[in-house]
Amino acid sequence: MLGLNELEIGLMFWAANTPRETLRYVKQFGLRTGQLGFPGEMPLEGAAEEWDEALTAEQFVPVTAVCSYAGEDYTDVPTVQRTVGLVPPQTRAERVARTKAVSDVARKLAVDSVACHIGFVSHDFGSAAYREIRDIAREICDHCGANGQSFTLETGQEPARVLLQFIADVKRPNLKINFDPANMILYGTGDPIEALEVLAPHVISVHCKDGDWPPIDKPAALGKERALGEGSVDISKFIHKLKEVGYRGVLNIEREASDPSQRDADIRKAVNLLKTLTQVSAAVRSQS
Repeated sequence: MLGLNELEIGLMFWAANTPRETLRYVKQFGLRTGQLGFPGEMPLEGAAEEWDEALTAEQFVPVTAVCSYAGEDYTDVPTVQRTVGLVPPQTRAERVARTKAVSDVARKLAVDSVACHIGFVSHDFGSAAYREIRDIAREICDHCGANGQSFTLETGQEPARVLLQFIADVKRPNLKINFDPANMILYGTGDPIEALEVLAPHVISVHCKDGDWPPIDKPAALGKERALGEGSVDISKFIHKLKEVGYRGVLNIEREASDPSQRDADIRKAVNLLKTLTQVSAAVRSQS
């Protein structure tokens, strides 16, 4: 396996077309690592063998397998609460099975982290809904643990204090966090820099994504995603805080835009921005 550098830049990307075509798309940005997402509608039969061959041939290192689910909808907060992750009871059983199946594919690819949006976790720690999702997290942690993996929750839909309590209540050492600073802003759940300080001991991967806060006059609305460096995250401050708390993993760019050409342009700008910020950090370190 290729050795990765500290704070190496990667990309969150979705399996599409053939594995080799997908990897060559990512590599056009000068990247050799990232997070491999499996769309909810994608058949998994034969996926491990196809991806293993492509990853070896293209000399590419996936650091996370990201699991999404058929039927998820991120239109607004009520829709997210109703459709996203493992919380909705009507889709829970099939999504738990899907998560375990992605974990099994990831094991064959030597990927040691399986990530997802778990959904809106109840803030009432004594409620039946909270206990149910806690037990589901334990079940998936145990499956991932048997595969030598972490089960990794993406931030955004809960304030840091809720996520911290949830991790404590699940009581599994392999329950970890994929920290997305923009999601904290898009959902209006807290200042991302402050949240990172609180959650840092559990963070094993990050997204470099940007966005603006939800409009104050529309409580059900989500904020708007922006190109990296153009939103409210303050990416320079975010990178500084990552280094301060000891994070040395991959900086996974995530950019979702409806126009593919705009998305590609934004990814290129994000790569250049992160190169500049990490070089500045390295220069400051060498002078201290």
